[in-house]
Amino acid sequence: MAEGNRTEVFVYEQVVILISCALSFLGSLLIIITYIIWADLRTTPRKLLVFMSVADLLSAISYSFGVWKIFDEDSLDCIVQGAISTFANTSSFFWTVAIAIYLYIFIVRSSQRVADSLVLYFHLVSWGVPLGITVAALCLHKIGYDASEVSVGWCWVSIKAEDHVLWMLLTGKIWELLAYVMLPVLYLLIKHHIHRAHAALSEYRPILASSPMSNSVTSMADRKLTLIPIIFIFLRIWSTVRFILMLVDSPARQNPVLVTLHGVGNTFQGAANCIMFVLCTQPVRVRLANFLCCRGQARARGAESQRNDGPDTPSHAEDNGTHRWLDKD
Repeated sequence: MAEGNRTEVFVYEQVVILISCALSFLGSLLIIITYIIWADLRTTPRKLLVFMSVADLLSAISYSFGVWKIFDEDSLDCIVQGAISTFANTSSFFWTVAIAIYLYIFIVRSSQRVADSLVLYFHLVSWGVPLGITVAALCLHKIGYDASEVSVGWCWVSIKAEDHVLWMLLTGKIWELLAYVMLPVLYLLIKHHIHRAHAALSEYRPILASSPMSNSVTSMADRKLTLIPIIFIFLRIWSTVRFILMLVDSPARQNPVLVTLHGVGNTFQGAANCIMFVLCTQPVRVRLANFLCCRGQARARGAESQRNDGPDTPSHAEDNGTHRWLDKD
């Protein structure tokens, strides 16, 4: 490909995408930390979310390096960055679908035993397949500089490879397209099952059905089941659009707005997960707020004690041990 066809990445695009990478890094880290420090919130779906967050964390780091450097040729650091982002990004696709499959079997099929038995297979597929594809691409020298044709400064599949379209499909696009189909179908089936179950419960237990708390929890779960596939598709669709435009050799793939949306969409997944599953999940949000408030109060008491030259008398925080927080959406 001639150098003149290279997609230019402007400074403002770099800044926006680097901010997105930072937010995704922090969001993924927060998901992992909250899982570690609060044992009673360690449900299996949240454990799967942690594994996906590890992949999103790697993606954010590798993409930020590529966006910051803006590669313009094949080099060792370009290949390393491209390999890490290829592995992490593909793994994130698999973990996203794995969570949907787990919830479908657990909720619709009402079989926690079967759902839990799949976790080992989720690991084998979600780590093993991306690793195998990435190693094969490395061994065959398919990863390298791609002139930002379907990236935003970072390296992916070398544009010089004659079969680069095939390897773009294998290292990401085919799994992305499958996720576009599988996620809406699985979450629609889950939503339909929940609505039927809630309708049957309402018929026989009208008091519970009219409870504000019951309606609130059901409404929040319904919104999340709707938003998960919508947010995934909204974030990822821009890279798919640029891939299609590249296939038809359209100059529209270099449009700065489209390039920026592609960069943010590819790097914001960790932040989006944090918003949905930490900030918008009441048990985790309340725990996090209490933790931050307690730390702030402890620092304030310590400062006051030093000013008064007196002993720091600890106050007894409210005992939350009697509340068994469930990871409800």
